[in-house]
Amino acid sequence: MKVIHTTLCISLLTGLMLATPAVVAQEQLAASMCDYVKADDKNRFRKILSDNRLRLRNIYDGVMCNGTSLIRFAVTNNAVGAGEFIVKQLPAAQITASGDIAWAEANHAGSALIAILKERAGSGE
Repeated sequence: MKVIHTTLCISLLTGLMLATPAVVAQEQLAASMCDYVKADDKNRFRKILSDNRLRLRNIYDGVMCNGTSLIRFAVTNNAVGAGEFIVKQLPAAQITASGDIAWAEANHAGSALIAILKERAGSGE
């Protein structure tokens, strides 16, 4: 019985150790994305997606920057180039459903990204 208990503990610890590097890598990848958006570096943002063979529409909901979505983070940091790239990578339905347009109008009325968001969502004025 003691052997089974020890074996179980070892296998659980091994499993945790193997899972940790993947989680750390994902967190570092998300942090890099946030840094590139904040710096309005569209090319590096695009490159990190390409290098890791990621499609933004597939990971968008899982990446948060300071507790906000990538679009809201771009609006907050006035990152028009990176924000426009993000908007163009997402389906119009996702942009419409997210509430980002109303949020941007309420919190950052002068942002150039509002027009880009509206155009992509199909409600451009």
